[in-house]
Amino acid sequence: MSVSPSSGAGPSRRSVLGFLAHRRPVAFAALVFLTLVVGGALAAPLIAPYPPNSGDLSRILESPSAAHWLGTDQLGRDILSRLLYGARPPLLQTAEALVVVILVGVSTGLLAGFVPGRIDRFVTTAGDLLMAMPGLVMLLVVLAVFQSHLLYTMIALGLLLAPALMRVVRAAVLSMRQDLYIDAARVAGLSTGRIIVRHVLPRVRGVILVPCALHSAHALLITTGLAYLGFGTQPPDASWGLTIGEASQVMSQTPWPLISSGTAIGLTVMAFGLLGDGLRDATVAAWTGSDQGVLTRREKPRPSVARSTAPPEPGALLSVRALTLAYPGKGGDLVVVRDADLDLSPGETLGLVGESGSGKTAVARAILGILRGGGRVVSGSITFDGEDLLASYAKGRPSSRPIAYVSQEPMTALDPTWRVGELIAESVRHHSGVSKERARARAVELLGLVRIDDPERVARRYPHELSGGMAQRVTIAKALAGDPRLLIADEVTTALDVSVQAEILHLLRSLQESTGLAILLITHDWGVVADLCDRAMVMYAGEIVEYGPVDAVFDAAAHPYTRALMAANPTHARDDQDLPAIPGTVPSPHDWPTGCHFAPRCPVATPECRIQGVPLTPVGASHAARCLLLAPGHTLQEVSS
Repeated sequence: MSVSPSSGAGPSRRSVLGFLAHRRPVAFAALVFLTLVVGGALAAPLIAPYPPNSGDLSRILESPSAAHWLGTDQLGRDILSRLLYGARPPLLQTAEALVVVILVGVSTGLLAGFVPGRIDRFVTTAGDLLMAMPGLVMLLVVLAVFQSHLLYTMIALGLLLAPALMRVVRAAVLSMRQDLYIDAARVAGLSTGRIIVRHVLPRVRGVILVPCALHSAHALLITTGLAYLGFGTQPPDASWGLTIGEASQVMSQTPWPLISSGTAIGLTVMAFGLLGDGLRDATVAAWTGSDQGVLTRREKPRPSVARSTAPPEPGALLSVRALTLAYPGKGGDLVVVRDADLDLSPGETLGLVGESGSGKTAVARAILGILRGGGRVVSGSITFDGEDLLASYAKGRPSSRPIAYVSQEPMTALDPTWRVGELIAESVRHHSGVSKERARARAVELLGLVRIDDPERVARRYPHELSGGMAQRVTIAKALAGDPRLLIADEVTTALDVSVQAEILHLLRSLQESTGLAILLITHDWGVVADLCDRAMVMYAGEIVEYGPVDAVFDAAAHPYTRALMAANPTHARDDQDLPAIPGTVPSPHDWPTGCHFAPRCPVATPECRIQGVPLTPVGASHAARCLLLAPGHTLQEVSS
């Protein structure tokens, strides 16, 4: 059983270990190895086969044997024992340097990123100066001044490494300084220090882990190198650096001393890097709510519903059958879409409708092969123009496929450092392989195709110079660069005002008429569905609850959820009445009820609705709904009431 992270505290120890063990086994193996190394160093007096300086001149330079697992050195001393005792000095010195790196790098990075102006300029300038200094030379100077006292040398090493961590932390803080939750904390009266400690520091913890792991590896190599040069631990005491130096002197006689000590140092350095990657992923997963806790690959048990076995519609360009999607969650994989069927013909527009959290975007991402956060297809098939997309994605996505995607936020799809024309031309060249000049000309043509005035001038602009409507047109032009046959449009009009929405819808309609483009339109706006779509498909809590021709769905909606969505449309509101609303919210996959998922919010639900999964029931030509009241013995009037 896993323990969820508490608010503001990041993932718990058990959840991190569970994540590493089940999702990042290489990082978990690195953690185990480092634990063994540290434990072996601490317990060296108890577990070492021999004292570190005990030699037998009759057994010098022996190969590994039962008596000496790693062989002996030129004085007949046991190499394994020397390595166990010799791990103590470099690990202690690495810890000293790392403490300085964290204290200085994190504190200055937080301050520079959160407090702009003079403090930021001073910290970054000081960091640049430290990074410009020759590190090894500075360490040798410190050793000379402090008479080879390694504590001061490790402090100096930490100060030299801290600016790199400071830069990483500062960049992360700068990106979140303007977030709304920071503004809310300021308005609530929280002090700058409290905001940094309680709200900013926990969010950059994952960013800190990887540099710290790399700095640990770097510090270990430097301390080992200094010992090799004769600074720090002196013979006959054991240290990894001294062991390397001693082994190099007899390398021509036997390689075993150098192999043993070199392998120990190399594996330890590698383990630091692998562990840093795993801890970063664990921290990010804890904040995003995925991959938490001890996870398994098993799907959570759910009431069974007969899966679809219907063949694809004749002439369908896109066909989805019995698609079930899952994401990692606490205690096991969580199904977010179950047994979804979908067909889309060339030149057709299908509207996928439902509240946020219904699974619409997950279906779109599965079609595109870009499921994130550990999402996977549990079962089902996706066929595009006769090609099995899931099999294709499993082998590695091909370089080109005539499917395009336009998201709700156009600015997230446009690189702010590139001009508009360059962005589109890059896509043109990727799909067609034409010259830069031809790609540039095609980019201007595409901007004209999406009805942008003066496309030559707009092609020279950066994304931040565009309005929201124009930016959305640019993303559509970029999507058309590969001459797609299918366009997946995810809430393309939600962030736009009414007049721009109408222009974008008119643009999509005209593009469809001129190119035969098929469109999968994800929306929650019934007005958009009525204006642009040929068929409508309604999703709720991971299931298709109704589908059919737009006219049939509007004239005779068969599922209570569809009818409730239509009733809540703001265009139907009267000035003298409150806007109808559906009570409650869409349940998360953790809380899907047994039986009909809509039953807890449904005004006509019966006890029978809560017993087991509900199949789709035909209610007309190409029209079906997932409601028990449509089964034999019930009538559509019962649903309508």
